[in-house]
Amino acid sequence: QSVAIEEIKKDMMSNKPMDRLLCGDVGFGKTEVAIRAAFKAVENGKQVAYLCPTTILSSQHYKTFRERFKNYAVNIKVLNRFVPPASVKEILKDTKDGKVDILIGTHRLLSKDVQFKDLGFLIIDEEQRFGVEHKEKIKEMKESIDVLSLSATPIPRTLQMSLIGIRQLSQLETPPSNR
Repeated sequence: QSVAIEEIKKDMMSNKPMDRLLCGDVGFGKTEVAIRAAFKAVENGKQVAYLCPTTILSSQHYKTFRERFKNYAVNIKVLNRFVPPASVKEILKDTKDGKVDILIGTHRLLSKDVQFKDLGFLIIDEEQRFGVEHKEKIKEMKESIDVLSLSATPIPRTLQMSLIGIRQLSQLETPPSNR
């Protein structure tokens, strides 16, 4: 984890937008690495979007992030089908106004009505589970912001992009000591 964290920090500090794939088995700490990278982005005044393939996963990540950031002045919101329409409207307004630091959600985050004041970092959990239309929107975003993709099982094309140098690769090969 510490090697991956350092590689990501280094990429985030460079002038070129980061496009990094973080691979590791379930339970190896990909989310922990993502949390630390998100903290760095927020600390530097940027908004973070955390894109999840399922509603349940977005709810789990929202709970985890809120727990980890409870001692910091970081505003974290979630957008998924469990959020009531009145709350969605407020979240969208606050995100556009820059009041939301971290927005976690499903493909709903890629909708036209979701606008960030200063998005600087996108975390994508299991990118291969998103469709072509969603991937096109993600590709547009990658041109100007840092992107970290997390995967336990990257698809061959994604892995090949990393191996030929189009995309950077970090691997978590050992679980945390308490796992």
